[in-house]
Amino acid sequence: MSQAHQITAGFMPLLDSALLVAAKEKGFAAAEGVDLVLMRETSWANIRDRLAVGHFQVAHMLAPMPIASNLGLTPLASRTIAPMALGLGGNAVTVSNTLWRAMEAHGARADLDPMSSGLALKAVLAGRAAKGLAPLRFAVVHPHSGHNYELRYWLAACGVEPDRDVEIVVVPPPLMLDAIGAGGIDGYCVGEPWNTAADILGYGRIVTVKAAIWKSSPEKVLGVEARWAEANPEALAALLRALYQAARWCGDAANREELASLIAGPAFLARPADWMTPALSGRIRAGGDILAVDDFFIPFAKAATFPWKSHALWFYTQMVRWGQVSHDKSKEAVARETYRPDLYRSALKPLGVALPGANAKVEGALGAATPVGSAGASLTLGPDGFFDGGLFDPDEIDAYISAQSRAAIR
Repeated sequence: MSQAHQITAGFMPLLDSALLVAAKEKGFAAAEGVDLVLMRETSWANIRDRLAVGHFQVAHMLAPMPIASNLGLTPLASRTIAPMALGLGGNAVTVSNTLWRAMEAHGARADLDPMSSGLALKAVLAGRAAKGLAPLRFAVVHPHSGHNYELRYWLAACGVEPDRDVEIVVVPPPLMLDAIGAGGIDGYCVGEPWNTAADILGYGRIVTVKAAIWKSSPEKVLGVEARWAEANPEALAALLRALYQAARWCGDAANREELASLIAGPAFLARPADWMTPALSGRIRAGGDILAVDDFFIPFAKAATFPWKSHALWFYTQMVRWGQVSHDKSKEAVARETYRPDLYRSALKPLGVALPGANAKVEGALGAATPVGSAGASLTLGPDGFFDGGLFDPDEIDAYISAQSRAAIR
């Protein structure tokens, strides 16, 4: 097929850029008439800014970032939509070896359990405070990131008050290793392969994972400059179909070795392929242990590419919770309309694929894998629970925000 649409996409060197990499390298984009140009970046701020000024039409983007842009929370903010997710899960919390030993002495277990590790961290922090020591420093990749919100959710649910008991700073993903290796930070929440790399290089220890804090939870999206999307609907639809086919390929276990090699290549992560394989296989390194986390990174199953409005709204509630924005119905509407399942449905309907019957769901309600009503092929969702048993009903935003503001740190 002749190339009808040239699309430039920015991406960060992370495992969850896999769908864009596979779409380009395995020919799915070309098959849809898309000449996909991938441009590697060094920080999420650069991704955001270059999309805003027109260097990119689309980008591998932190799932909350388009919402923050549309709420005017960022410099060079431009109207951005998210018509597709780029997978579920894929990140973890890593701490320095020194901190892990201290946590282990307070009951942290080598099973990636978020509650036991969080309570152990709380005990370590209490001991440090009693001695008058400075708070520990954790890094996240951007203020408007799932990493920031899930780290804070985990800490707060375990009795640790973010910004008081720990300091949270921003470090770009490729610099996390150097920062923890040099002792500049005590821990971080980041996407793969930077957690596995810390374990392989002996810099730190994975203590819990996103897939345990909130099962089947959102991570990255395809961020699209809204004016370009409105002017080029056919190009966007072609790209969404290409990325969907790429997601199917990435989700096939038979392709893991090839996918790891692709992502590890010099144009993408430029790191060893064996840094990629734990997340792709769900066999996560934790010190001397290899732990099975089957849903660590989900590129295709469980409607992993569907842009749920309930995901967007949960991120919005966290922006409110942590003081980034005040709550009102107009801002809530901005968050809801940033995610565009209508464009996803329109692009993929001709393929006869499984499409959820609704655009939002109660997050945390599915305790097990559950077949759900869908258009097209059969579809199974969940489990999708929060580790503390919480539920998020997108029809009860005010109550959820109020409950979070009243919640005492245990």
